[in-house]
Amino acid sequence: MPLDSEQIEKQILRFQDELFDRGLRLTKQREQVFRIVLGAEGHLSAEDLHRQVREQNRSIGFATVYRTLRVLVDCGLIEVRQFGDGVQRYESAAGDHHDHMICVACGEVFEFEDDEIERLQIKAAESRGFEIVSHRLDIYIRRCDSPKCGPLSKRRLNHR
Repeated sequence: MPLDSEQIEKQILRFQDELFDRGLRLTKQREQVFRIVLGAEGHLSAEDLHRQVREQNRSIGFATVYRTLRVLVDCGLIEVRQFGDGVQRYESAAGDHHDHMICVACGEVFEFEDDEIERLQIKAAESRGFEIVSHRLDIYIRRCDSPKCGPLSKRRLNHR
């Protein structure tokens, strides 16, 4: 979920502090990469991100994008997501917690929040004497409302 401009500026300052602690500096290229992730509507692969960054700055190479992603993950500012297709995608770690539904037919990813699911997860952990530190929930679905899929009856699925 994209952040507003104030949240983005706070995250940029946090990134600058994290880099300083690691003996690094906030370069224009690193900032451009992070700003695109923070403003993204969805989950970006490194290749998607590289294409978008190059629209702003043709001199940024894939290696710079990839190294920046690794630093951002190490700093806890972005998270890596994998939705079963072998592609790593990235999203901001800022903002509210959410879970994902992934359509196995078209690959579309839907973010959602559900207080009841969150309550049940906490209850399940506590009843076993555990405290949840973090979690993620990915639900794989067969049918979605995406125009990419079309009606369930008009396509053949290998998944049952």
